[in-house]
Amino acid sequence: MQSAVRFSSQEALRFASCRTFRSVLKCRREHRLVPVHCTSHPSTNMATEAPRAAELANEVEVLKAQVAQLELSLKQKEQELNLVHPYSQSYGKTSIATILCSADQGRSLVGRSLRLGGWVKTGREAGAGAFAFLELNDGSTFDSLQVMLNKEVAEAAGTALNKLSATGTSILVEGELVATPEGTKQAVELKATKLHHVGACDAATYAIAKKKTSFEFLREKMHLRPRTNTIGAVARIRNALAYATHKFFQENGFLYVHTPVITASDCEGAGEMFQITTLLSKAEKGEDRPPAMSPEKIAELKAKVSAQGAVVKAAKEAAAADKEDKSLASKRDEEISALQRAKDELVKAEDNARWIAGIKHTADGDIDYTEDFFGKKAYLTVSGQLQGEYYACALSNIYTFGPTFRAEMSFTARHLAEFWMIEPEMAFCDIHDDMRCAEDYVRYCCKYLLDHCQSDMDFITKMIDNTAVDRLKQVVSTPFKKITYTEAIELLEKSVAGGKKFEYPVSWGIDLATEHERYITEEIFKQPVIVYNYPKEIKAFYMKLNEDGKTVAAMDVLVPKVGELIGGSQREDSYEVLERRIKEGGMDPVPYEGYLDLRKYGSVPHSGFGLGFERLILFSTGLDNIREVIPFPRWPGNALY
Repeated sequence: MQSAVRFSSQEALRFASCRTFRSVLKCRREHRLVPVHCTSHPSTNMATEAPRAAELANEVEVLKAQVAQLELSLKQKEQELNLVHPYSQSYGKTSIATILCSADQGRSLVGRSLRLGGWVKTGREAGAGAFAFLELNDGSTFDSLQVMLNKEVAEAAGTALNKLSATGTSILVEGELVATPEGTKQAVELKATKLHHVGACDAATYAIAKKKTSFEFLREKMHLRPRTNTIGAVARIRNALAYATHKFFQENGFLYVHTPVITASDCEGAGEMFQITTLLSKAEKGEDRPPAMSPEKIAELKAKVSAQGAVVKAAKEAAAADKEDKSLASKRDEEISALQRAKDELVKAEDNARWIAGIKHTADGDIDYTEDFFGKKAYLTVSGQLQGEYYACALSNIYTFGPTFRAEMSFTARHLAEFWMIEPEMAFCDIHDDMRCAEDYVRYCCKYLLDHCQSDMDFITKMIDNTAVDRLKQVVSTPFKKITYTEAIELLEKSVAGGKKFEYPVSWGIDLATEHERYITEEIFKQPVIVYNYPKEIKAFYMKLNEDGKTVAAMDVLVPKVGELIGGSQREDSYEVLERRIKEGGMDPVPYEGYLDLRKYGSVPHSGFGLGFERLILFSTGLDNIREVIPFPRWPGNALY
């Protein structure tokens, strides 16, 4: 057994530049450092090994925390040395977050000459027009930094204070960072000395004015709505959750796999897919379109073939009656050739007649997709799960993170036509491991928001949902409740018996509606809940059939404010059962041959889940409509920008 090593805080300080615990150990060997405490255990019994292993694990966590804190301090010091953003060197621009998000809110930078660039949130003139105060924001953080700018600086740049004070105006301003009076909102402000750029904004026509505007109105101005406080905060929260997603899976040994957007299979078996084709564009352009062929022309050609057939018959009879007359044989052959030409002409005409509105059809009247780009029907994906399983059954643990599409004619506040999904797939993983991973992931994301998006979450809590931060804290600190589907139905039926009314009736076998899911999480348990072992009839064909033959090893993570956040399952690993369930669902097994092959060649128990990324943002922010948490929402009848 290896030695248990205890590190001192002094040693930890010497390893400030080390990125992981493993590199710390390497660094120690290179420096030939002597451990403070080292105990060998050549032949200890199991009773003494356990507490020592726990002690070592605790020491590792303490050291990791020390290194993380030192890395943070090192990063802050490096930022102080070079305040200019690495990709704004030409303009010498410093991000506002570099100032306001520093440990001392910019106090250590007082006296420094800086250049800030951004957009004016609000502006007001003071001192009888002698100077103005501008709230400048560059999107790097929620908070704006106040700029004090006098009349002379504005005039030197060829503008006026009232022009600079207009909401939406962009400026690149240079000045000295000064301390503000005690008790003011921010510790520092910029006293402007020079304007390097001014992008004027016409206050009379600017749509995003200082007054409050509705979310519905902002959806019509999607090119400008990122400048609003709410959408800007949501964008940073979305970014943080995306980063946390990759960080969680990478830290836990998952590989990031890019699954295709274009597919020929329906993962969900629901049929609500966007079909993609080049046939329509070809039809509009008139490409490869044969001449129109009328029914009358077809009838005429058929009559011609029939008549020529009679001529051939007569010629054959004449040639057979007088075999010595070679001219009759020659005539027969000529008539046969004429018949073949007539038939070829008819076949071509019938083929041309199948082109309806510029699109070729089969003899049965269906569209002929062999003429399409892929030679078959193709769709925008509703999930990357099937392709994800292909890689999980070779590389063990993978995850996808990309856009998915659903052609569902829904106008509710919970549905989008285009949305993003996170879908991990894990080999040698059952439903219980799957639930554990889903819970750990959600809790990780919530903690990351609390640690890295404080100002944005404070705004959300103040203006959108006053329980948002508390909800995140509860998720981080409280293990999720786990109940079976049957237990969930029993709890709902008990509530109905007690007088609770639901829009949708409750009985075993129903697909839980959002109202049921939210009632379970918000009223019964008041925390996230994982429901598992659902009836097979209401779940997808690929979910593992349980021994009872009635349920599948499926699970849904339900959360307050949203309802279902995650849907997952153990995947069916039996070839025979999976093939039967595909056929029972009325689907063609051919597109799923590769999926079935996984069960034929080295099948393994495996599981996974899918999380709608926008729903995670809804849960985190408490916003009511999913169209506010994606940059450019798509829903029936709307595809602006």
